[in-house]
Amino acid sequence: MQHRAHFVRMEDSTQEDWQLIGGEFRRFAQGLPDRVIQHLRLLEGDYGGFPIDRFTHSLQTATRALRDGRDDEYVCCALLHDIGDTLGSFNHPDIAAAILKPFISEENLWMVQHHGIFQGYYFFHHIGMDRDMREQFRAHPHFERTAEFCALYDNPSFDAHAETFPLVEFEPMLTKLFSQPRNTIYKAAISSINDK
Repeated sequence: MQHRAHFVRMEDSTQEDWQLIGGEFRRFAQGLPDRVIQHLRLLEGDYGGFPIDRFTHSLQTATRALRDGRDDEYVCCALLHDIGDTLGSFNHPDIAAAILKPFISEENLWMVQHHGIFQGYYFFHHIGMDRDMREQFRAHPHFERTAEFCALYDNPSFDAHAETFPLVEFEPMLTKLFSQPRNTIYKAAISSINDK
């Protein structure tokens, strides 16, 4: 039987309640990599008219980054850059960035959050949009990093015949990435929970 706190308003909660909740949270947080992987798998079979499904595109983008010697954090960003397609049909980069934000560097976060506009350089002109929309960010310190991500990894990863590693290849780095948040308002509380 699960132990639960008994308050009906947070203002009535006690330190003992939060010790109990913290213990449950620790166990729940350990399952985050598996939940992310399950959500990524929702892209399987979702072609949306593209030559390959969105899941394969994600794997292929990460494969290219890994083969190119990028670090694990970057490869995870490449793998998860389109994970928001299922719930954020009109803002998928924001969803991916929100998932990754507590765990990645500021430059990788900016890259993930803005990749949609930068990827648009390759196709926006075909749908009546400005392919140079990314130019509004030309002076930003992460402009070149994001342009490079799209040019080297995102843009060419729609090839049904390209090398594409299976998801199992990336699972250890996802588990490591999601094991310890670096950017969260709960950092002090997490440290306190982990010390007990």
